[in-house]
Amino acid sequence: MLYLLSQQILDWAHGSDWESRLSFLRLFRYITVRCAGAAVTALALSWWFGPKIIHWLKAQKFGQEYVDKAEESGVRHVVDKKGTPTMGGLLIVVALVFSTMLWAQWNAQVELMMLAVLVLAGLGFYDDYAKIVKQSGGGTPPRVKLIVQFALAAFVGIYLWNLPAKSELHLLGIKHVWHSSLISTLMLPFYKYPMHIGAVAGVIIVALAIVGSSNAVNLTDGLDGLAIGCTLIVGFVFLFFTYLAGNIKAAAYLQIPYVLGAGELTVFCAALIGAGLGFLWFNCHPAQVFMGDTGSLALGGAFGLIAVLIHQPFVLVIAGGVFVAEAVSVMLQKGWFKYTRIRTGTGQRIFLMAPLHHHFQKKGWHESQVVIRFYILCVLCAVVALATLKLR
Repeated sequence: MLYLLSQQILDWAHGSDWESRLSFLRLFRYITVRCAGAAVTALALSWWFGPKIIHWLKAQKFGQEYVDKAEESGVRHVVDKKGTPTMGGLLIVVALVFSTMLWAQWNAQVELMMLAVLVLAGLGFYDDYAKIVKQSGGGTPPRVKLIVQFALAAFVGIYLWNLPAKSELHLLGIKHVWHSSLISTLMLPFYKYPMHIGAVAGVIIVALAIVGSSNAVNLTDGLDGLAIGCTLIVGFVFLFFTYLAGNIKAAAYLQIPYVLGAGELTVFCAALIGAGLGFLWFNCHPAQVFMGDTGSLALGGAFGLIAVLIHQPFVLVIAGGVFVAEAVSVMLQKGWFKYTRIRTGTGQRIFLMAPLHHHFQKKGWHESQVVIRFYILCVLCAVVALATLKLR
């Protein structure tokens, strides 16, 4: 919005006495300037709206009054969390969407990001509301959530399949240009040559990236500050990747695909970081508000879509290693329990409790210890992900 407005003013002032006076508006052409603006705007909005949204959630009694599964399994919190308002993801989504609309130059990629965030946030809001109404923690049936997530992912995949896109890759001084859909080519970490895959395989990867990432972040959201802190770290990784993918010189130097228009996703990532920092202000221990599925489903799905749009879906697996570990722990726990129950009649567990962060709580770790140590692991994963830019 600001980009288009500034360019219209510059066009109007061209050749007049106002041209030199308004030359500062050229700053809006730089992605770095708009990224800084998006991050600061989202942070300021989060700080401003945070107390108001928390007060509104409390007034509507959108709080967790039921005993969560961790407490049912013997995990005792130092601070009683019953009554803490959930649906705090509304704060993240509002700040993120508004800042992106204000500072980004709109294109098909940004519009898809907005669509995915709003749809998944709506799904998460409905799930949070169902939990509150039932006061049992049940929420929306997993089958319904998966249907909506896969429907969104299928729509995005098919849309990208039919969306003409231009990508470039410079290898050994030779420029390789391909005009195809954004899902027909992907890069593997630590390998510099692109893989050209079929459209059907591309749609499948899009679906797995969006649905898998969305649910992985959702599973990580169980301790004060854990999910949003890891989200911020992964957000910084994709801030770099999207900027490099949208800069033709940087992409050529690093031998990664240049994707026309991907630079605007950097503005989205900056807004996400600003909104996330603002939310962490209220979500750090002891939390004043919980993210809920409203935020976790939307943020996870956004990461999956960003990774697809820049041809780097497997980098997400590395950068989001903590999210992957949390999701895998749940799958292993459920799978092994069902297998042993069928074989022996008694279900057995691999972990004391899943997701993984509750396993360490059961081992006696304080909640803050788990969160900080998972932050450290997430930073290590982020470093490895960034290292794939050169180690190929």
